[in-house]
Amino acid sequence: MHGLGNDFVLLDAVTQEIHLTQENIRHIAHRKFGIGCDQLLIAQSPDQEDVDFRYRIFNSDGGEVEQCGNGARCFAQFVRQQGLTDKQVIKVKTLAGIFTLHVRDSINVSVEMGKPEFEPEKVPFTENSPDNVYRANINSLSLEFAVVSMGNPHAVIFVEDVNAADVQAIGSQLETDSRFPKRTNIQFVQIKSRRSMAQRIFERGVGETLASGSGACAAAAVAQQKNKVDDTVSITMPGGVLEIHRDNNGCLLMTGPTEFSFEGSINL
Repeated sequence: MHGLGNDFVLLDAVTQEIHLTQENIRHIAHRKFGIGCDQLLIAQSPDQEDVDFRYRIFNSDGGEVEQCGNGARCFAQFVRQQGLTDKQVIKVKTLAGIFTLHVRDSINVSVEMGKPEFEPEKVPFTENSPDNVYRANINSLSLEFAVVSMGNPHAVIFVEDVNAADVQAIGSQLETDSRFPKRTNIQFVQIKSRRSMAQRIFERGVGETLASGSGACAAAAVAQQKNKVDDTVSITMPGGVLEIHRDNNGCLLMTGPTEFSFEGSINL
């Protein structure tokens, strides 16, 4: 499946037993020797009464991560298509906590992404700044960025022209900045208007991706905190458009499409 070109292999571990090593995951994710994906998503039975599924996310490098917003939308459609639930409101447990997914129709899903967390230690980020502005020197270039957690860590950089941003060079170095003990995802953001932004994404353990749900929320959260955009903003990424809405409690709702690519099997 994919959400705006951010692509996933999804596995049903509710009706079958699945035990994967990091090597297995890297092989599945490999675009030449495996199936190919940005992330591997696994549906598991819940381990507590108030949720419907456990939702596990593995990056293409084999590492397990806390949250994936685009993946969550695909996950909701997947468990319905597999006959694992007929609910339109689905609660899932991730490493980042419990999230509620709303299936709007056969394509669109909204995800309650919760409140953005700007406290550095909760990102986590090991530097403090009263105005949430930090600096890094990369390839003789001095950059300003903000940090935020959407259940996973993000650095947000505002740029004049997102198409001219050196996403690979900056992203690969900032991802492993020692101030991010769990590494970070990097969002390159251009403000178009009060209701519109453009964005490119460098995802930790993956590289540049066509879209990111949690990344879009991180970008919107920082832009809204700095009063650059309204409570509802459309974000255009290389793979398409997501809508992010901030409610009166400061919680974010992300809405966007999903698409099935194919089904198959693989021998490991």
